[in-house]
Amino acid sequence: MALAVTEETFDRDVLQLSKQTPVVVDFWAEWCGPCRTLGPALEAAEASRGGRVLLAKVDVDSNQGLAGRFGVQGIPAVKAFRDGDIVDEFVGAVPKSKVEAFFDSLLPSKADELLAAGDELSLREAAELEPRRADVAVALGRARLARGAEEEALAAVEPHAEDFGAAGLAARIRLAKEGIGTDAFAALDAGDRDGALDALLDELSGAATPEQRDLLRRAFVGILNEGDPASADAREYRRKLAAAL
Repeated sequence: MALAVTEETFDRDVLQLSKQTPVVVDFWAEWCGPCRTLGPALEAAEASRGGRVLLAKVDVDSNQGLAGRFGVQGIPAVKAFRDGDIVDEFVGAVPKSKVEAFFDSLLPSKADELLAAGDELSLREAAELEPRRADVAVALGRARLARGAEEEALAAVEPHAEDFGAAGLAARIRLAKEGIGTDAFAALDAGDRDGALDALLDELSGAATPEQRDLLRRAFVGILNEGDPASADAREYRRKLAAAL
């Protein structure tokens, strides 16, 4: 059963909830004939997916602020939210087959499910299914590194040098081979991210070669980008890195 949301409940029942489960929002009105045609197809699509995609409805007559906020100019307007953002949308009473495809596109892929499982066997299968995904490669690399398989971990992330996380993990492995950054990475493994970043900054000040400095920079940036890169804390650490370099 679709959840009726209002201007007062939208952020909680759609934006926040979409961080756990995709939410499809149907902007509609009682007087809208196409809305009444589309509604049952949306509800059937939600029901058949067992809670993996949720449906919410917004009556635009009663919630004109929401309609304006999300640029609704014609109805029915259907917008899919994931992680608090619109990821897909359409306008009009489309055929049932397109509704089904729309909902299917929001479901996690097999690789997503394997990534969520998190064990090394699942991550290896996910990497085989979607070899271009850097997030999968980084997770696999970390799992291999955790059991001491440095070369295997390096092999997982090396093809993704353009990704900050992959480049950072590769740099960590290469630094460890030279005995550099051990205190920093011990702090990181213990959950002390700030301690790890501070230790890497100290290492930068004494780095012997340009190659070591570059590896330390890559490791630093990789750790920093695991959190919110736009946070005040991240901005301050980027400032410190620029000063150290």
